[in-house]
Amino acid sequence: MPEDIEAPPGFGPLFRSSPFLETIGPLFSRGNGGDMVIGLRAARKHCNARGLVHGGVLSTLADIALGYGLAYSQDPPLKLVTASLTLDFAGSGKEGDWLETHVDIQRIGSRLAFANCYIWVADQRIVRASASFAVSSD
Repeated sequence: MPEDIEAPPGFGPLFRSSPFLETIGPLFSRGNGGDMVIGLRAARKHCNARGLVHGGVLSTLADIALGYGLAYSQDPPLKLVTASLTLDFAGSGKEGDWLETHVDIQRIGSRLAFANCYIWVADQRIVRASASFAVSSD
């Protein structure tokens, strides 16, 4: 992880990664399960030509936060696959901003799980996301 990336106090490197997440990261987290908060320091690579954090980065961040929040709210963690993801963009982030997710679990059933996520920059809620996940039995 690059040493020049700063996260707020209480955040550490995200406990789980993948080749794709390494491309957009580094990602940070604090808390567990449904209380897990995932954060990202917006870098130039996250921004579009207008200098704003790209919607695809925000979508990825929401998808990861929702999936990890739901999966790790139970022990053992659930095996989930995103079935639906909807986002409303109410603001934007820019290079240097700290993006932070907060998940609200609605319901976890035997076949489907539902949750909402909000992405914040400082005191501004910039994204509202809603998702459903298929719960895998294997």
